Amino acid sequence: MNTRSGFDTGSGPALDPRAEAVRSTRHTGHGAPPVAQYRILGPVEVHRGGGEIPVDGAKPKTVLAALLLAGERTVPVHQLTDHLWGESPPATHRAQVHTYVSRLRRAFGARVERSAPGYRLMLDGARLDLAEFDALAAAGRAAADAGRADEASTLLGRALAQWRGPALSGVTDHLAAVAGPRLEETRLAVLEQRIALDLDLGRHALALPELTALVRAHPLREGFRAQLMTTHYRCDRQADALAAYHEGRQLLVEELGVEPGAELRRVHEAILAADPALRTGSRTIHPTPV
Repeated sequence: MNTRSGFDTGSGPALDPRAEAVRSTRHTGHGAPPVAQYRILGPVEVHRGGGEIPVDGAKPKTVLAALLLAGERTVPVHQLTDHLWGESPPATHRAQVHTYVSRLRRAFGARVERSAPGYRLMLDGARLDLAEFDALAAAGRAAADAGRADEASTLLGRALAQWRGPALSGVTDHLAAVAGPRLEETRLAVLEQRIALDLDLGRHALALPELTALVRAHPLREGFRAQLMTTHYRCDRQADALAAYHEGRQLLVEELGVEPGAELRRVHEAILAADPALRTGSRTIHPTPV
């Protein structure tokens, strides 16, 4: 997959969060310990001082990820129980939740406070890849709104580089089912906007392989298909652009019983009319907060 699609660390040092992460874990002077780094955009991990601190088992990882997703807010015990066991918790679920919290405290000194009716994790200056993704994505959207497309594309690329694979890997299915789709939708929305910016910048030839793979992976996502059609058209592949539309329409009708949405129809009509505007500009897509 293209390195800017979100599941790689970027094409060079400027977009590689790992090198920056290692730098951030060095001692800051005066004997200060390196800060922790929490990672949930991929396998759930904890790093400090350039090395990974093992968090063994799906259930401790689930408790850690749930606390991190809460952003220093209290997560009730009943919610942690749902994330751990779903609708069939053991009779000792409260004691087991406390045990998993204690393991996190011992493993890497996490400051998990008991705060009725549950627990909350205090970051104490630690870094969280989700927070960095959100900050970079917001900066990218602001740059796009200000008309700085090249800067915006770079910032959104750096945001996507925080992802190392499907989010929350290693947690229970219960937590993954609740939180995973929202995180993935956020990633795809940012990716869609970054590609729109690249099309604005005339990078359609570079975008074509990435969009081909994305449409194959997300055949019902109309935004990617509209971008693929536009890219085909700008690469003088009108037949491929129209084929992409008809394939998408057939899938939507057969699987969802709906016709293509307004954006897909607009691009299709522009191709049929050989609209010159389709070669010179694309709609910049702003992801809807989820």
